[in-house]
Amino acid sequence: MLGIFGEIKPPIENNAYFTGTKGSGIFLLLSNLFKLAGVIAGIFFIVQVILAGFNYLSANGDPKKTEVAFAKIWQSMIGLAIVASAFVIASVIGRLTGINILNPTIYGPGQ
Repeated sequence: MLGIFGEIKPPIENNAYFTGTKGSGIFLLLSNLFKLAGVIAGIFFIVQVILAGFNYLSANGDPKKTEVAFAKIWQSMIGLAIVASAFVIASVIGRLTGINILNPTIYGPGQ
């Protein structure tokens, strides 16, 4: 019955970044989690800017509401700049040290 579906392999073996050594999966997981955090931060930035823009448009000239909306836009831009600069700093450190921080390669015995 199971033969009709073909051969089932663990997904980690089919990954191009997997080096085949034990324990390297955790580093691959952490690298993917850091990238996912960057994507989530970008999506959060877009949502915050849209909501702040709506608040700005619906302020109807009220200085307090306009100030709150502008502060929200400004804080969202600063947050995105912090996340982007973290990736840039990690990349620069990786270039200077020769360690690929964003896509680590784990070497084990015999490699």
